[in-house]
Amino acid sequence: MLDKNKVVIGMSGGVDSAVAAYVLKEQGYEVIGITMKLWEEEESNYAEDYGGCCSLSSVEDARLVAEKLGIPFYVINYNEQFIETVVDNFIDEYLSGHTPSPCIRCNKYIKFDELLKTAHSLGAYYVATGHYGIVGYNETLDRYTISKSQEKRKDQTYMMYSLSQDQIKHTLMPLGVFETKEEVRQIAEREDLIVARKNDSQELCFVIDDDYARFVKEHTLKPIPKGKFVDLKGNVLGEHQGIIYYTIGQRKGLGITFGKPMYVVEIRPKTNEVVLGDNEDVFKSELYAKEVNFITFDTLEAPYKCEGKVRYSSKTSPCTLYKEGKRVKVVFDEPQRAVTPGQAVVFYDGELLVGGGVIE
Repeated sequence: MLDKNKVVIGMSGGVDSAVAAYVLKEQGYEVIGITMKLWEEEESNYAEDYGGCCSLSSVEDARLVAEKLGIPFYVINYNEQFIETVVDNFIDEYLSGHTPSPCIRCNKYIKFDELLKTAHSLGAYYVATGHYGIVGYNETLDRYTISKSQEKRKDQTYMMYSLSQDQIKHTLMPLGVFETKEEVRQIAEREDLIVARKNDSQELCFVIDDDYARFVKEHTLKPIPKGKFVDLKGNVLGEHQGIIYYTIGQRKGLGITFGKPMYVVEIRPKTNEVVLGDNEDVFKSELYAKEVNFITFDTLEAPYKCEGKVRYSSKTSPCTLYKEGKRVKVVFDEPQRAVTPGQAVVFYDGELLVGGGVIE
């Protein structure tokens, strides 16, 4: 029997998960802290210097916070599952000319799946994280829901669209109700938590220098051949260094000059071509999404008007969804910049997270 008063929280060694653990304990939950060991790399010195979430210093920070809060703390290795579901996909997607969203897959397969299994094995009903979002239950919809956090600048619901009803049912996100990140830091300072003013981590935990192409090149046996830059008419403009070095909308770092700004418009892995064009060529009104998951309803039947966003940092924009076989066609009222295969398109109804999918 799972205990609804017991919760396992993933502790990264950062301020958000630390304060989330504190809040849950104050709310009366029996809290167990777990740091997920996801990635082990030879370049550990860089991780130590910059405080990567899998570094020894971050694990120690999480341990010290747990000790200060008086909660049990464990470090559990999920490295094998992480490589299989997140890292291998990341490499394959880049080799296919796509730009993947590994944090979304990590949420789906690791933080709200593997960690949830661990929580259940410990008798805990809930798993919790320091993500900024609000979990609820809508009686009208008869569905568990995720809504945008009060702190809009830190809202992370874009990363949550792939969660199932069962995963959301067993999830707590206590930081979603805070209006500013500063409030969270003030709580950490008041409670004398060592991470109160620790900088937020910006890089992927397994690409510690933010050089995605280098990582892919070093972790694949497949060749990465050079190819041709072409324009929209197919005219050859020059030579590129390999499709892993480019993403849709990119202007800088092309390694070639044209006398005017040129942007990556399309990547064609079958012909090993990178298509360049003007800025206006980067805008698209339509896209197709695969692996679509809906939270507020089971399946899309009729055309559905909502708002969508094609990247984490962009604003939502009105769009209409159409079912086309197993895919969903998304038509935006206004053209969107740099619609990128492999990235997520995520749908909202006001504050409510409707769902999302992978741009195809």
